[in-house]
Amino acid sequence: MAEIYAVGGYDEVGKNCTVIRVKDDAVMLDLGVHIESYINYTDDEELVTVNPSELIKAGAVPDISVVNNIRNKIRAIIPTHAHLDHLGGIPYLGNKFKAPVIGTAYTIEVLKTILKDDRIKLNNQIKTLSANSSVKVSDNIKIEFINTTHSTPQTVMVALHTQEGIILYANDFKLDLFPVLGKKPNFKRLEELGNKGVLALIVDSTYAAENKKTPSENVAREMLKDVLSIPAKKGVIIVTTFSSHLARLKSIIEFGKKINRKIIFLGRSLSKYVKAGEKVGIISFTKDIRMVRFGKDINKILKEVEKNRERYLLVVTGHQGEPKAMLSKMARKELEFGFSDNDHVIFSCKTIPTGINIKNRDILENELKGYGVRVFKDIHQSGHAAREDLRDLIKLIKPKHVIPAHGDKEMENALADLAFEEGYKTENVHIMKDGDKISL
Repeated sequence: MAEIYAVGGYDEVGKNCTVIRVKDDAVMLDLGVHIESYINYTDDEELVTVNPSELIKAGAVPDISVVNNIRNKIRAIIPTHAHLDHLGGIPYLGNKFKAPVIGTAYTIEVLKTILKDDRIKLNNQIKTLSANSSVKVSDNIKIEFINTTHSTPQTVMVALHTQEGIILYANDFKLDLFPVLGKKPNFKRLEELGNKGVLALIVDSTYAAENKKTPSENVAREMLKDVLSIPAKKGVIIVTTFSSHLARLKSIIEFGKKINRKIIFLGRSLSKYVKAGEKVGIISFTKDIRMVRFGKDINKILKEVEKNRERYLLVVTGHQGEPKAMLSKMARKELEFGFSDNDHVIFSCKTIPTGINIKNRDILENELKGYGVRVFKDIHQSGHAAREDLRDLIKLIKPKHVIPAHGDKEMENALADLAFEEGYKTENVHIMKDGDKISL
């Protein structure tokens, strides 16, 4: 019998964590933070030193008391990719488990950078496993990383091979046939698993209600090309996007060079993800850009930019309007920079629809418009599978059981409805909430 514990990410988008137990062995898949709750509690979008118990009380990290009775049976902690809602709980909670952390090279390098920057000591052994590789973590469980696409590199689906059958964990992913960075999803291996027989699919339900296929990152690339081709005469061009989205950053650099702009990256978070990507050899941005991380250096650079604004393209943190991020500080004049009505600001993202993000973005956009800045929004395509991608995955692997995850109740119900459309019976579709456990 396989036991599945919904530790986090089953009532909300964030603090993802699932534990699967077979006999005397278990693995933990993802251990993330809930970004909105984390920022509310710490007033910072970066990880900082905080008491783990306080973060659990604040709802910022998963309540791991759910698995207290099997804590000593957990043989591995496996972050599927480098986003903080899947990885960010490890610095706070990893030491509570005597288990190695296993991830792809980029995912692990981001974790190591976080630990180093925040001077956090993690006692767990840290190991890398390449996509499309497998390793036995115990007598009862072998894990396999299956390459997929998402909005950060080296994201994987995880197949657990057990005596009870194969369990496939697919949080987060999109089925991008034309990725800008990295390879296409490993459809061949997914089909092979489907033919072997998959006991359960635990799957991202964030966009299960959207009746479409999620467009390729190449579509976002063309959107960027269009908007960056609009002349900003006598003005600076400022782009903000997800710091971990290396494919998007790659496109920004390439188009910035074509319009003969000097490209400067500003902010701690951008530095963290770019440094990790260069260390594992998947990008080489710093030959084409200047990277500036700290306040004193940033003010010096911004003074230089103001003198020759039409020569520069700035990539900055703050796409959700986070008060401590670079773009908000510039708008509030906390940095030595003044906007002009010749400037362009490009939000290469969508507003993540939470109360705090909507409020912060409204404040930021109103400040920018007050300076007469020209604002371009939603230059973006999602990294999450929409309904038709999810349908394709279900058809490909033909799981016996479908477990919606990575979403609130409405999102999970939309995924359940999709499973019913595909012929699944009620007893084989399991809506779970944080703290639940089921046995298959």
